[in-house]
Amino acid sequence: MNKTYCPSLTEYKRRLSREVKIGDLPMGGLNPIRVQSMTTVDTMDTLGSVEQTLRMVEAGCEYVRITAPSTKEAQNLLEIRKELRKRGCNVPLIADIHFTPNAAELAARIVEKVRVNPGNYADKKKFDLIEYTDASYAAEVERIRERFRPLVQICKQYGTAMRIGTNHGSLSDRILSRYGDTPLGMVESALEFLRLCEEENYYDVVLSMKASNTQVMVQAYRLLVQKLDEEGLQPYPLHLGVTEAGEAEDGRIKSAVGIGTLLEDGLGDTVRVSLTEAPEAEAPVARMLINRYTNRAAEADPIKAVSAELLADSFPSNKKANSEQLSANSSINSPINPFQYHRRDTHEVLNFGGLNVPRVVTDLSRLPRLEYADLRAAGQLYSPFLDKFQMSDLGADYIYTGERPAPFMLPNGLREIVTHGAWRAAGQRADHYPLLTIDSYLHDEAKLHPELNFLLIDLASVDAQLLARLRPERRVVLVLDTANAHAMPEMRQAFFALIKAGVTCPVVVRRVYSMGNPAQTQLDAATDVGGLLIDGLGDGISLCTDVLPTSDQEALLRDIDGLNQLSFGILQAARTRMSKTEYISCPSCGRTLFDLQETTAMIRKRTDHLKGVKIGIMGCIVNGPGEMADADYGYVGVGKGKIALYRGQEVIKKSVPEEQAVDQLIDLMREDGRWVEKEFLGEPVVG
Repeated sequence: MNKTYCPSLTEYKRRLSREVKIGDLPMGGLNPIRVQSMTTVDTMDTLGSVEQTLRMVEAGCEYVRITAPSTKEAQNLLEIRKELRKRGCNVPLIADIHFTPNAAELAARIVEKVRVNPGNYADKKKFDLIEYTDASYAAEVERIRERFRPLVQICKQYGTAMRIGTNHGSLSDRILSRYGDTPLGMVESALEFLRLCEEENYYDVVLSMKASNTQVMVQAYRLLVQKLDEEGLQPYPLHLGVTEAGEAEDGRIKSAVGIGTLLEDGLGDTVRVSLTEAPEAEAPVARMLINRYTNRAAEADPIKAVSAELLADSFPSNKKANSEQLSANSSINSPINPFQYHRRDTHEVLNFGGLNVPRVVTDLSRLPRLEYADLRAAGQLYSPFLDKFQMSDLGADYIYTGERPAPFMLPNGLREIVTHGAWRAAGQRADHYPLLTIDSYLHDEAKLHPELNFLLIDLASVDAQLLARLRPERRVVLVLDTANAHAMPEMRQAFFALIKAGVTCPVVVRRVYSMGNPAQTQLDAATDVGGLLIDGLGDGISLCTDVLPTSDQEALLRDIDGLNQLSFGILQAARTRMSKTEYISCPSCGRTLFDLQETTAMIRKRTDHLKGVKIGIMGCIVNGPGEMADADYGYVGVGKGKIALYRGQEVIKKSVPEEQAVDQLIDLMREDGRWVEKEFLGEPVVG
């Protein structure tokens, strides 16, 4: 597949974009990846906006975006800017514009950058399907271009930069009618505006393709870069972000899956992490994501040459390629379509692979002893009073106990993996599944479990002999591991080797992390594993701690429990296994019509037991209903103290008093048969 969106799939190479000057702080080119965020204070509150901006800058924001929903707010950007400069703060300001070209044209004369959304800048969204002829479509595009042209000319005159920011949920009816709700529609929406910019010889442009769905977001950015290259357009810098990621752990994981995947591709020149929290909380998360790549290109990749030789040997079409050529052309040699999700074809082994959802394996082998109550770290809650287990929504499918099998019967539905040696020592029990080394697999074929065996591999160990043996194998699930700092690209190479060799065994992705910094581990794991899942690679996940067994069993259990929950969070963020309620909530801004953080917390408290239900919580009509594109239900601010409730993208109740809105949202779920009451297991459970 001849695709050039990515500089390299086998090593970290950052895409070289055009440099764009935004005030005194340029973006793109050889500049560092920048951090930005957006204020949540009413733009007419000058001092409030200034104080919040100062806190954001202190937290690490290099650009600050402020909403300007009308010319009134756009004009007040001048007062905000004056006060910031008076206080010695020269952070570049970005005006965020929706619906109002007049506000954009005014703001472009005041601030360093304006952001426009092509879906609602001189365009409309009423969820109407419109039949266009080529001529009528071209006429509509020309009308929009003429409405956009004055802004381009003003920006060019004043030296103001611009972000053309497409949002998945706010594509216009025109784009949806022709391209559908697709990454291609998102890209074309931006390119219509970008082509006019180049016609006007205006190049201070940044592009973004934001979506709440991480698969759509990643595909759209990749396709955008591909289309820029195909059309001979400038390599404009990219603003990365997952819109409406949510709050707390879920918001951070979802952001890392989307943003981290693209950073691994070498894409991205600025990052905004959109959390339903105070904006100063966003910058440190963005910085942690970015910092992984600060020295990445300079780090040695000890197995790059080995992997290149392996790929060249494994694939007849590449036998003449040396390792340097293969690395340079890695995107051309990709056996997957990076612009459309397709899960890697695998055969079923027990409940792995095939049509099964990815499985979670929780590693309990570090525990010095295993007791009933310890299974809570794997999502199995034990009640001593009832002497029974209850599996939570985050209950692992398998536990790995290593050399010491569980000394008791496991609850129904939970399976156990042990080392091959422990399995043989225990009499090759049918209810234990062995983890084999490559040596034991190749030389002890008679001593395999008849249904399911796990084989631990890494890229360096995958050779022609192993691939030939695995091709007809139907009893083995591979456990892919790596200790490489370039974990995601190395594992991606291993998957490519399996695909091109015709090996269809399911694969569990295994990663070992230190829990000394749980916040960093969340982001690292979501990037390393989530990036593979986004491309349809992986049939299971096993996140392990590197903490050695100690007498502090409780601390170790907390680490294991955290990694188990993180595993399910990554699977959900990558849209490969829905195991809990998903909240698509915007990060709040000056347009927000209610306390978004408090409302999100209240809705979560009452609905977080609804497995697989997606609820959109939007602060204003700009972000809803479009931005909650694939939510089952929506809660959208439409006026002071007034809420609109949605089923999908259809408004059901238009003006509900805020104090009644959550109850009426639950009533709507009851009408649809989607509501269930919370269940409790008699007495409080251990842990």
